[in-house]
Amino acid sequence: MFDQLSDRLQETLAGVRSRGKLTEADVDGAMREIRLALLEADVNFKVVKSFTAAVKERCLGAGVLESLNPGQQVVKIVNEELAALMGGAGRDLALASSGTTVILIAGLQGSGKTTACAKLAKHLAGDGRSVALAACDTQRPAAIEQLVRVGERAGATVYQQGTGRDPVEIAEWALGQARAAGDDVLIVDTAGRLHVDEELMDQLAAIRRRTKPHDVLLVLDAMTGQDAVNVAESFAERVDFDGVVMTKLDGDARGGAALSVKAVTGKPILYASTGEKLDQLERFHPERMASRILGMGDVLSLIEKAEEVTDRESAEALERKIRKQQFTLEDFLGQMRQVRKMGPLQNVLGLMPGMGKAMKQLRQVNMDDAELDRIEAIILSMTPAERAAPAVIDGSRRRRIARGSGTTVQAVNQLVKQFGQMRKVMSQLAEGKMPDPQQLLGMK
Repeated sequence: MFDQLSDRLQETLAGVRSRGKLTEADVDGAMREIRLALLEADVNFKVVKSFTAAVKERCLGAGVLESLNPGQQVVKIVNEELAALMGGAGRDLALASSGTTVILIAGLQGSGKTTACAKLAKHLAGDGRSVALAACDTQRPAAIEQLVRVGERAGATVYQQGTGRDPVEIAEWALGQARAAGDDVLIVDTAGRLHVDEELMDQLAAIRRRTKPHDVLLVLDAMTGQDAVNVAESFAERVDFDGVVMTKLDGDARGGAALSVKAVTGKPILYASTGEKLDQLERFHPERMASRILGMGDVLSLIEKAEEVTDRESAEALERKIRKQQFTLEDFLGQMRQVRKMGPLQNVLGLMPGMGKAMKQLRQVNMDDAELDRIEAIILSMTPAERAAPAVIDGSRRRRIARGSGTTVQAVNQLVKQFGQMRKVMSQLAEGKMPDPQQLLGMK
């Protein structure tokens, strides 16, 4: 989503960093480029004006221009102000210390509200909590059917009474059921509309009074740009929601909604949906997102994703193999499968510092998950001995592997070559050296 904005900001700040000294005119020029980049990203005009004014004031003060590395100081200021713009430090849900936590979900039709309920349920269940869903969207029969279906996939109990009862009564009944069952969390899916209206607001207010939620979350579709911000502003005026769940953050919208909503409504983004699968919901960390936008990567999120799919003992065993240069194609296959569990390849690589330009080139050569499928097929067509020692793979073996994997001899040759380069990169990493991104591209 932030690709275009990220490119523009990185290009502007690279020009700033390359200068040994900075003048006020240099700062003005950089602010002009940043202002244009944010406006093109569909960020609210007032937000852009306030942001660039704050950045300029800090850049011209506190001796930044006279410092030894003024360019680096400007980048640091932009990073900090960008994080502050999106909410500063991340905020957790207000989970009850005992009893059932109630989370009320609101939003318009088409925003991904029902799916967001299931994603949040799966996310909380992954933390060891028992989660239930209340089907209170009686406006559309399909909404209840959808919630039951995705709720079951998320491992959550779904409390529903069809469309014949008042949603306020259903919410109160579902809360009683959740408390009786000892559920840790009850997520209430409320009705949506095509637009904000009195009936929607009155119903939300009534459900809120009956269930006394610990958090009210508004689901916004990032693809709608400033319309999403306008919806959030309307809800903020009528319903006191606590935070935002931003859906479709993996789309090709320009990112203005994510950058504007906190400044306009005062409500932070708590979660972001980064894909269609139920496990593709992430805590939103403004400081980490700011680093991603500026091409600094997001090492903390990368570590967290890695910790979800591997254990310490396996990681240590792999490290020993790499150090002893005993890393085999079998190990490579295992690690590739682990990486795929962390999400789409492009998303994972995007978390690595300094991979901005490399990512563009990877997209140009279609280095995607379909390519990983082909690589896996080739490795699985090898014998254990061939995976352990690729040097034994001669011409006849390559033809056999190509036939078995439904690929070509050229594809097998390329994989063997890539693996040799991969071993060199892994060896460098084990020694604490950071490989050049161009070296990574050489593994294509």
